[in-house]
Amino acid sequence: MTLTITRGEDRLVVRADGTEIATYVFASDAPTFEGPKPYLHPIRALDGGVLTGYRPWDHRWHKGLQFTWTHVSGENFWGGPTYIDGEGYVARDNVGRMRHDDFDALVDAGEEVSFTEQLTWITQAGSEWVAETRTHRFGGVDRERGLWVLDFDTTLRNISGRTLELGSPTTQGRAKAGYTGFFLRMPRAWTGGTVISPDASDPDELMGAVAEWVAFSGRHDDVDGGGTVLSYAGASSAPPPVKWFVRSEPFPVLSPSPSFDEHIYVAPDAEISLSHRYVFGDRIWDAEQTRSIAAELAP
Repeated sequence: MTLTITRGEDRLVVRADGTEIATYVFASDAPTFEGPKPYLHPIRALDGGVLTGYRPWDHRWHKGLQFTWTHVSGENFWGGPTYIDGEGYVARDNVGRMRHDDFDALVDAGEEVSFTEQLTWITQAGSEWVAETRTHRFGGVDRERGLWVLDFDTTLRNISGRTLELGSPTTQGRAKAGYTGFFLRMPRAWTGGTVISPDASDPDELMGAVAEWVAFSGRHDDVDGGGTVLSYAGASSAPPPVKWFVRSEPFPVLSPSPSFDEHIYVAPDAEISLSHRYVFGDRIWDAEQTRSIAAELAP
């Protein structure tokens, strides 16, 4: 199986034997309030089924699969309103952006393809706060079982000159809203889809829980069939454990959150590193299949 990456003016397109499986938009033209940043959309299964949602009416800043943070010392790199304890969600002039600076490396053909990127996180006021190095690797294509694998690694370095506090709406006072980090918005058709983890299948039980992996399956609109997304919690160099933010209702989302209900403090010039793995399948796996694949492909 040959994978390729084709570069355009503002995006990279990943193909598996000619089938487009992912588009990475590295130069977003989104409005300021949506927190412009790179994102992966569409992500497709090997049969062409779309596995991501884009700019839904309920959250215009949800764009496929993207890495970001909701609360950074009062700044919001997520997009949309900011949660303030006692006030709820408030629109403020604090929505930052992520600037694509360069690609350090690009492996554009082979059984595995990858790119390493330099980015800068910039506040709405124009201050540069975080220098990020991230790598995406695409591989593990298995036509027979209809799946492929995405690995994501990132290192964030604090260049603000002050200690940065990284958190979420839950660290700010809203229960069960610890969304932050590598966040996936799935198609609206997957609302009410099936959630499976090693020990639970109820999204309410998984919200804020620690689990090695979580899988989400749903049926497509427009075309027959469905798909499955398997996400591993991965690893964080920060003290808090990675916990899950997962919803099947009222819309389908999945995220291994590094600061679900505990702050991460990053001193000036210090770094934190994170790594995650996603597996994308072109069919709905039952519980037995999911557990078998999760054990086999664990990073």
